[in-house]
Amino acid sequence: MKYYIIAGEASGDLHGSNLMKALLNEDVHADFRFWGGDLMQAVGGTLVKHYKERAFMGFAEVVLNLSAIFKDISLCKNDIQTYNPDVIIFIDNSGFNLRIAKWAKQAGFRTNYYISPQVWASRAGRVKDIKRDIDAMYVILPFVEPFYKKHDYKVTFVGHPLIDAIANRTQVGEYKFREAYNLNDKPIIALLPGSRKQEIKNMLSVMLSLVDDFPDYQFVIAGAPSQEYSFYEPFIKSDNVKFISNKTYDLLSVSYAALVTSGTATLEAALFKIPQVVCYKGSAISYQIAKRIITLKFISLVNLIMDKEVVTELIQNDFNKKRLKKELDKILDEKERSKIFINYYELEKALGGKGASEKTAKLIYKSIKA
Repeated sequence: MKYYIIAGEASGDLHGSNLMKALLNEDVHADFRFWGGDLMQAVGGTLVKHYKERAFMGFAEVVLNLSAIFKDISLCKNDIQTYNPDVIIFIDNSGFNLRIAKWAKQAGFRTNYYISPQVWASRAGRVKDIKRDIDAMYVILPFVEPFYKKHDYKVTFVGHPLIDAIANRTQVGEYKFREAYNLNDKPIIALLPGSRKQEIKNMLSVMLSLVDDFPDYQFVIAGAPSQEYSFYEPFIKSDNVKFISNKTYDLLSVSYAALVTSGTATLEAALFKIPQVVCYKGSAISYQIAKRIITLKFISLVNLIMDKEVVTELIQNDFNKKRLKKELDKILDEKERSKIFINYYELEKALGGKGASEKTAKLIYKSIKA
């Protein structure tokens, strides 16, 4: 069978690669053509375009890059038409994927969606388009299935693929990890400033402003696979700051606490049982627009899944040195950490256990064969 997969960022590349591996277990002759990244490319098939070539964050940034986005949409449609896949699999990345899905459905292609667009967060009116354009939807967050049910659309909750990604990773011992990256014996505070240049610029300088206030800890920046060290280098002005690229899971596995930009990384830190402060700051225009259309009580996946404040969120103007220092102090306290750990264990239960990629692959393959 021929599978055309469209993922738009680092997390989509990770989940796409694991789905591809699972599809190969179902279909040994599976042929892949995809928009993704290095992890998907390592599985095999043909990479059409790398996600880091089209990583635009926020409403204002998207508007400024509309010409490039429309070119990519045209390229994608033509490429699908030429490849003529048995199924198109969309992974998150709603702004791009829903446009392709509308065209693809009208053109007669089978359309499957893995990891729902965040219609539960904003612009619920898009559900009408999803019902029209998507043949099957596989969701990874437990509260999304009842959301769609209210809109009379049946979706399948398959569990969260991060559980498998973390459980199946090759583990590196703490001593070897510290030695490999010239880390000392101090407890590690991991800094996860995001993967796109705009968000790293917004987040990292504030995170690093705390370094001198916590001399008994060492700070380690988790470098995104899509960015070079030269981009981070101007921010690093202390010997107590280290940089490690593309080893986020290894870093989290040995960390004591973390400062995390809102997104998938908040869930990753929680699954590694790392107390965290969730941070977010966008451009003023993007934030004002988002405030008017997003209807959620929380922005972090941890709090959304648990439907309560498990981790502190510092958003926009609240994300400043004074507040960040106060919240970091709090999660270094043993009493607070114990409360967080209990909630993290409950969170993992709610995510439905292992096997998300395998369940999704079986359902997709079965639907094609039917």
